[in-house]
Amino acid sequence: MPSIGPAFRRLAVSLAVLTASALPALAAGYDSKAPYAILIDEDSGAVLYRKGDDIPFDPAAMVKMMTMAVVFDAIAAGEISLDQTFPVSENAWRTGGAPSGSATMFAALKSSVPVSDLLRGAIVQAGNDACLILAEGIAGSEAAFVRRMNDKASALRLAGSTFANVTGLGDPAQKATARDLATIADYLITHHPELYKIYAEPDFTWNKIYQRNRNPLLGAGLGVDGLSTGSTPEAGFGMTLSAVQDGHRTTLVVAGLPSEKDRTDEAKRLLGYAGSGFERVRFFAAGDPVANARVFGGIKGTVPLATHEPFDVLIEKGVRAPIRARAIYTGPLVAPVKKDQQVGVIRVWTDDDKVFEKPVFTTEAVGVGSMSQRAIDAVGQLLIGWL
Repeated sequence: MPSIGPAFRRLAVSLAVLTASALPALAAGYDSKAPYAILIDEDSGAVLYRKGDDIPFDPAAMVKMMTMAVVFDAIAAGEISLDQTFPVSENAWRTGGAPSGSATMFAALKSSVPVSDLLRGAIVQAGNDACLILAEGIAGSEAAFVRRMNDKASALRLAGSTFANVTGLGDPAQKATARDLATIADYLITHHPELYKIYAEPDFTWNKIYQRNRNPLLGAGLGVDGLSTGSTPEAGFGMTLSAVQDGHRTTLVVAGLPSEKDRTDEAKRLLGYAGSGFERVRFFAAGDPVANARVFGGIKGTVPLATHEPFDVLIEKGVRAPIRARAIYTGPLVAPVKKDQQVGVIRVWTDDDKVFEKPVFTTEAVGVGSMSQRAIDAVGQLLIGWL
């Protein structure tokens, strides 16, 4: 008898249709002053608010987050070390140092600075010289480092961003979207948690010059622990923030605002909305079966799926609408199936918009079935397919 394999395709298992408060793409009755904005609950991946979030704009100094993503990766890979020193070139000094009149850590020309201090100069003081010194030290030139930034953007699937320099100094070729900036922030927080802590440091002194952290909401009682601000006369004022409120992390991007005050006020308003406008509803506890996946050629025809983390959904207070949850996987799974094997995701939609996604894993192993069981599965697949 010829071997007949299963027809692999994306299978969706409908779990439930629940009537609950909707999680809308836009906050009801609220329109941000920012032309570009996004507010994300990092625990669930839910977008709490968005406006122009996929429209490219000049990110100004918020570009430094991608600069730090590449630097953090280099440290984690052992390419450079925190106690290694890099020289201050004339280009870095003139373009981003004291003569530039821009944000700087005041690194002295022809001196050498440890990477650990350059990180603080780039993050706490937003120093353009620090970013240039790091780029030249790691890649040999700013241009070579920028290529690594764009490679990283591709790896992170940043669809709307192109990087042209490491500082955010004006360049018409440099563009980013609010959604992409939030993705970079999430990458820094989740992949480099120890280095990310530098973003919360309140001040830094270099070359006997004391400077406070340029994040205006750090230490303001809103749980903010990073990340970056930026402004140019053409781009206006923008900010990427992350905050932990009641044990839950929120990431926010606003950009294109007319003043520093507008930027700060809008960020406060949206963080307040995230903290008070929603309640969390637990649909499933960690490890609770959420669906069954079909198994081809196994001793059992299905295997339960569960998440490693609690399945929580944010519910906007006072709004009622259906929420649909589905487990989606590529299947049927082929025996043998291992326990704790990631096979797909569980998603939540409101009015056909995905607002939540977490991976699902098999809760038990499924061994290979008998010859007769495999033959039955093969004939069933041939005649009627997998439903």
